[in-house]
Amino acid sequence: MWNVYLEPSSLDEAVTLLARHATADDGARIIAGGTDLIIELERGARRAGTLIDISRLPGQDRIWLDEQGWIHLGPLVTHNQVVASPLCVARAFPLARACREVGAPQIRNRGTIAGNLITASPANDTITPLIALQARVTLRSTRGIRTMALRDFYRGVRRTEMAGDEIMTDIAFPALDPSRQRGTFIKLGLRQAQAISLVNCAAVCAFDDAGRVVEAALALGAVAPTIVRAHEAEAALIGQFLTDETIAQAALLAQRAASPIDDVRASAGYRRRMVAVLTRRALTDLREHSERTGWRDQPALLWADSTPDPAAAAPLRSSPGPIEVTVNGRPYSVAGAHNKTLLRMLREDCGLTGTKEGCAEGECGACTVIMDGQAVMSCLVPAPRAHGARIVTVEGIRQTGAGAPNEQLHPLQQAFIDEGAVQCGYCTPGFVVAGAALLAEHPHPTEAQIKEGVSGNLCRCTGYYKIVSAFERAIALRDGKLPGRDRSDT
Repeated sequence: MWNVYLEPSSLDEAVTLLARHATADDGARIIAGGTDLIIELERGARRAGTLIDISRLPGQDRIWLDEQGWIHLGPLVTHNQVVASPLCVARAFPLARACREVGAPQIRNRGTIAGNLITASPANDTITPLIALQARVTLRSTRGIRTMALRDFYRGVRRTEMAGDEIMTDIAFPALDPSRQRGTFIKLGLRQAQAISLVNCAAVCAFDDAGRVVEAALALGAVAPTIVRAHEAEAALIGQFLTDETIAQAALLAQRAASPIDDVRASAGYRRRMVAVLTRRALTDLREHSERTGWRDQPALLWADSTPDPAAAAPLRSSPGPIEVTVNGRPYSVAGAHNKTLLRMLREDCGLTGTKEGCAEGECGACTVIMDGQAVMSCLVPAPRAHGARIVTVEGIRQTGAGAPNEQLHPLQQAFIDEGAVQCGYCTPGFVVAGAALLAEHPHPTEAQIKEGVSGNLCRCTGYYKIVSAFERAIALRDGKLPGRDRSDT
C-alpha cells in the first residue's frame, strides 16, 4: 500500500518531510489516526508512496482554552479525547455530542478531528458542529502558516483548500458561554453506531435575558456537497422566542438550504423532510434546556489504562528496519512488515491468528486489539505504528483481568462459555478484547455502558442478548460472587 513509512520527531521535521516527498510521483500523505486513509489506500482510491506518521508527536493532542475564550484542538486530538474533555462537554457540547456519534469506540480512539475535517465528506459528523461554532483552521507548510474559517476550507465533496504540502496544525472556535448560549447536534443514521449520517444538524443559539434569540447558527450535513448553513432559518429566529410556531417556520426554511441527492441509503425527498424534523428537534431541545438528555458522563471509551499515552512508545527511526513490539508481554522483532496493517502483521508474522479479519475496513470489530492502553481496530493501524508499542490480543487478554494466578481465562472469556455467548465464534475475539478493555475502564459497567462498549463489534449470528448476559456474569465471576459452571457433561 505504501513504500516508505516515516515517523518524524517534531512538527518542524514533519513539515520538512512532507515538502520533500509531496512532489514525488507516488506522493506522500500525513497519517495520524488513519481510519479513513488506510481504507482509501486499501481500495486504491488514493495513492501514497510515503506515509509520514505524526501520531506520536509530543504536545499535539492538547485541548485548551486561550485567554480570548477560544477552545483549541491540536492536530492529534481524537474523537474520544473530545468526548472525555470536561471543557468540550461544558463549552462545546455540539462537538462533544458529534464526536460520540462517530463510528465506534475503537474508531474514536484513533480517528482525529483534523482527519475528519480533511477527509471532507459532507456526511462527516464533526464538520457540522464546528461550522456552527464558527471554527477556523490553521495550515502550515515550509512556505508559511495560514488561517481560514472552516466554512472557507471546503471546495466540494472531498475537496478542500489544503495544498499537498500542508499540515493542519490547529482547530479553534469560540467557547460557548453557558449563561447565554446553548447548542446541540442531532444525527440520523441507519443504526445507533458505525453509521454514516443520512442527515445531521447542529444548532447554536444565544439568548437575551428575556429568552429571545439574539444569535443563531444552523448547520446541516449530508444534504449538499459541503456542510451548509440555513441562513434564512437563522434570520427568522433572530429576535424571536422559540415558540412552536417560530420553530416550525425555521424548520421549513431550513429545508430550502438543503439540496440532497438520492443514494443507496436514502432518497433526496426523505433527507429533505428529515432536515425539518432534525431542525425542529434541535431547536425544541434548546428551548426546553433538554439538549443534554441521554448524555452519559462516564462514556465507554475502551481505555484499558486510566491515562493511555500513545506518545510514550519509541518512534520508528528507519522504516526498512524491524518493528520492535511487545505483544502479550512478549517481545517480537518483525522484519518486512513496514507496508502492512497491524492486523496482518499479527496474523502473518507473529502467528497470532486469534485476531480476525472480518471486513478490513473498521466496520466489524473482529480485529480489535489493545494498543498502548486503548482498544483499536488493528485493520486500520499501520504495522510500523506498533514499533515500541504494547499490544494485547485475545491470546493474552488474561493480562487485563483480575483473578487467581492459575486461571487460564479472563472472566469474560469464561462467561462467554458459561452463557453460550459464542455462536459461530468468528466475532468472539473482538468482543472479548473490547469487553476486557471496558471492564478495565469500568469495573461495574451499566447496561448502557456495555452496549456502548461493544457497539463497534458485529455479531452476524445476532447473539447480542447472550453477550450482554456474559458481561453480567463476568463481573460476578471476577468479584468471586459466582463459580464457573461445570460443563464437563455437555
